[in-house]
Amino acid sequence: MLYDVEVEVEEVRGYCAAGYKRGDKFVIRGFYIEPNGSRICIHAITGMMSLLSPFAHGISAKDLGIGETDNSGFLQCPDPGEPYTCGGTVIFRLTRREIT
Repeated sequence: MLYDVEVEVEEVRGYCAAGYKRGDKFVIRGFYIEPNGSRICIHAITGMMSLLSPFAHGISAKDLGIGETDNSGFLQCPDPGEPYTCGGTVIFRLTRREIT
């Protein structure tokens, strides 16, 4: 089974070059991204893909080590921020729902 995964900005630490702010959202629907007016950062999305894909296909967030429940977890942008880069990092909350 394939699920929708809502990706929401939980926290921004430092400066986000993509301009993400807390509460920004986009949805992974099947194999497509629905931006809902939000930008999609290629660095963040590529950093999520190894865990986002199995999560969208039904593997528990607990089993993946990204959450305390089956249907909700957290992933982080790979930019480490200061003092290593001029950017910052973003924490994303992932919430899985059955496709309706």
